[in-house]
Amino acid sequence: MYIETDLLDRISDLRCKLDSLRPLDRSILEKLYHEIEIDMTYNSTAIEGNTLTVSETRRVLEYGITVGGKTLREHLEVTNHRSAMGFIESLVSKPRIEVLDTLNLHALVIDRIDPVNAGTLRRGRVYISGSSFIPPKPSAIPELMSCFSKRFDQRPEIAVEEGALLHMEFVNIHPFVDGNGRCARLLLNLYLMRNGYPPIVVKKIDRKRYIDTIVSSQVRGDHAPFVNFVAMNLAQALELWIDAFSSEPKDYISLFEAARRSRYSQEYLSLLARTGRVPAVKFGRNWKIAIEDLERYEREHGR
Repeated sequence: MYIETDLLDRISDLRCKLDSLRPLDRSILEKLYHEIEIDMTYNSTAIEGNTLTVSETRRVLEYGITVGGKTLREHLEVTNHRSAMGFIESLVSKPRIEVLDTLNLHALVIDRIDPVNAGTLRRGRVYISGSSFIPPKPSAIPELMSCFSKRFDQRPEIAVEEGALLHMEFVNIHPFVDGNGRCARLLLNLYLMRNGYPPIVVKKIDRKRYIDTIVSSQVRGDHAPFVNFVAMNLAQALELWIDAFSSEPKDYISLFEAARRSRYSQEYLSLLARTGRVPAVKFGRNWKIAIEDLERYEREHGR
């Protein structure tokens, strides 16, 4: 098991809390998915170099507005990602996920950007810039993707860990010329949703950590950092979903305000948040913590 025990326990507790709120209010769910659609699209495309801001991404998705100074490719990346998210949602209840589903997903991700390679497994050798890891040769990809799809349909005991490992397997196969990262994150979320969890958003601000943990897995075979990175993001997603559907949502405050209310420094609270020792949630670039969680931590660890 790669996931830290405390983090796994936290996810289990949060999952139970979320399940206790089911059935989820449909109107709230629709609004939440709309915001997730914008947040995930912005961050996933930004990780790959798209320069549209959050507000610009919202304008493109909600109003179809063309943003001056931005390329056609950047606009297509954003609208394509939204279409791909819709496709992922349609697959949640599908009995089996097949290789063709992954090909169709990729076709949506790079639609009108690279028509020649859209939905087509790569036919040449690729190398990853800045990494000593070399993806498999093209002739091995069909069989590897078949094994990936079969594994995707399994229901393991620890879904978040298996989802993270499947993400790693996909990026290691590197089945496409372009769009592998966006597809991997979408497939990770498909796996989580098929196992009853909310989708996660890998944020642009965490890009370095995200990539570093992937490289650690690829080059050194150390899967724990990436698994726990995904698990931390899932815990945050669960916190937000519980808060959205709860009749008594939590009061979140900044770490600056939390430091003023407690004996802990802002730097120490940031460390607690990043390591998952306190159930903080990242809003944009900034961590926030619920007052009740701060008070609970103080009670358990002394003032």
